[in-house]
Amino acid sequence: MELNANQVKELREKTGAGIMDCKRALSESAGDLDKAALWLREKGIAAAAGRAGRVASEGAVGSYIHAGGKIGVLIEVNCETDFCAKSEAFQALVKELALQVAALNPRVVRREELSPAVIEQERQIYTSQAEGKPAAVVAKIVDGKIEKFYKEACLLEQAYARDPNKTVNDLIGEAALQMREKIDVRRFTRYQMGENLDAKGGPA
Repeated sequence: MELNANQVKELREKTGAGIMDCKRALSESAGDLDKAALWLREKGIAAAAGRAGRVASEGAVGSYIHAGGKIGVLIEVNCETDFCAKSEAFQALVKELALQVAALNPRVVRREELSPAVIEQERQIYTSQAEGKPAAVVAKIVDGKIEKFYKEACLLEQAYARDPNKTVNDLIGEAALQMREKIDVRRFTRYQMGENLDAKGGPA
């Protein structure tokens, strides 16, 4: 059956499951959202959603140095227990997320962290690019490009570098399911050699 993108999105928000799992659940349940959610619960895939309200106060700060020391990343990833934080699986996830930041250079962890001024600036640019088209068409184009911007600028919405068929948020959701803990990326910093220097070698 042909899947509706809005249904997939709604099921993801409802259950916390990944995109591919939601698509499979909707296919198995002929597009019925309630049945799809039940299918995910029965498979244990939606279990991680119940951890959303828990406090993730443990975790680790990971690092990744790339390109012969030209790019470096520090990232803080939180979980619920010290036991999980010290596990091989969690440490591997932290390393993978640091690598993602190094490779795809997101601006923020989640879209809520982008300032309204940045979004407005992007809207103005996209509106100018669509100049001359009917207002309704312009609005649709701008909204579409803003969503694309989110997928590039926000770590959780980026396509996972090793598997573009899932997002970083899907990767974290799968790890949370496996480790049976809430996992949350709190913050990151990315350094690139020579960044923000002017031609004379001083701060820009």
